[in-house]
Amino acid sequence: MPYEADAYSAQPVSIASTELRDLIDQLSRLATPHDSANLELYRTMLSSVTRMAQADRNRWDAKIMMQTLHEMEHAFSTLDQFKGRRKVTVFGSARTPADHPLYAQARELGEALAALDLMVITGAGGGIMAAAHEGAGLDHSIGLNITLPYEQTANATVIGSEHLLSFHFFFLRKLFFVKEADALVLLPGGFGTLDEALEVLTLIQTGKSPIVPVVLLDQPGGQFWPATLSYLTEQLQDNGYILPSDLKLMRLAHSVAEVVEEITRFYSNYHSSRWLEDLFVIRMHRPLTEQCLHQISHAFADLCTDGSFQLQGPCDSEQDEPECIELTRLAFNFNGRNYGRLRELIDVINQPAHWLND
Repeated sequence: MPYEADAYSAQPVSIASTELRDLIDQLSRLATPHDSANLELYRTMLSSVTRMAQADRNRWDAKIMMQTLHEMEHAFSTLDQFKGRRKVTVFGSARTPADHPLYAQARELGEALAALDLMVITGAGGGIMAAAHEGAGLDHSIGLNITLPYEQTANATVIGSEHLLSFHFFFLRKLFFVKEADALVLLPGGFGTLDEALEVLTLIQTGKSPIVPVVLLDQPGGQFWPATLSYLTEQLQDNGYILPSDLKLMRLAHSVAEVVEEITRFYSNYHSSRWLEDLFVIRMHRPLTEQCLHQISHAFADLCTDGSFQLQGPCDSEQDEPECIELTRLAFNFNGRNYGRLRELIDVINQPAHWLND
């Protein structure tokens, strides 16, 4: 097959040498299993590296690209051992002392999540991160450490284990915090915690990351997150910078029991979602009643470009996810905009009264 640029190329392929193109083609075929659907993607990656070498970019640019590829490949390989297990990413201050009520709350959280057979992902440091891993135990913990000249060393639960990954770049570490998460819980913290909170909300709000439960956990009577939500409401929502429904993308909790209830309820019927070309499908464990489908068609017509919601089985393009084949789909032409309203729709399909009896 002749080498061509595809949708994944940042620019048209500019490798003028026929010999180089042939070598890229040969190497991609030699390195890739013959039945892989990713051949074109690997060929494009090899071409990108080749163009980088041809241009002989400055050393800092080359080191960024090398480190990025190295860290991503290592992370994919390491995390593959936990494939198929639900995971919850927990954020919070590394400076929370062990005698603080928030430390005890984070430890209780880790223990509760492990009891549900959920893995706990943290930044692998001290404070809230150490407490959550302490409660979860090693078998239910994953640490994504960042290499810093001070402060950040891996906590006692994950240090020296295969459950620990270290990153040089914050942006890669942040990618895996979100990519691997089936839910996110944020306890009070500093710039890093607020950065993670706003980034994940931005990714979900813009459809760059799937909708998952985002829970702001505070201690009983605590005002860290209530004050933050007040600011978001008064300064962002009331000034029109975000939609009122955008605030539905996160939930406030003051106890571990509330966090567990929120995550459990979210996955009580909802399983996952996916774009199939122009069609958006929500995959569910149980089909919905005709009455619920009728209710959705009216209450959430603003989400759909043609006002039509329907229940259906799997499409041929979903064969790459065999674990989802038996699930029921709620399919519609989503306008791709208001994800806060989409979160409200998920709340509706998770109500037991709307499920069709077996």
